[in-house]
Amino acid sequence: QVQLVESGGGLVQAGGSLRLSCATSGRTFSAYAMGWFRQAPGKERDFVAAINWRGTYYTDSVKGRFTISRDNAKNTLYLQMNSLKAEDTAVYYCAANYGTTTRYESQYEYAYWGQGTQVTVSS
Repeated sequence: QVQLVESGGGLVQAGGSLRLSCATSGRTFSAYAMGWFRQAPGKERDFVAAINWRGTYYTDSVKGRFTISRDNAKNTLYLQMNSLKAEDTAVYYCAANYGTTTRYESQYEYAYWGQGTQVTVSS
């Protein structure tokens, strides 16, 4: 079992930056495939980015603007978000799955979820 706690959300103007963090419990963080998802009001939860032993992956709308990374020594996952747009406004969730994922973009691949952190981008 792993617990996930997101932080770093907030209100930012369009064009600005935020860095989200996802602190995890447990001693085997490096063994988990990790992902970021987001959910805007009235919409489904969508894939944003993922990181596993094979590499990093992004949805097309954030490529070149967002960077996912992890610090295994600190048991923490990050999402650096630059050039933010109004359409990036959503609750952002981190997710984890022990081992790897076959479909990293699917929320159903992840067994563990954080509570979410709100990101609001004003235009």
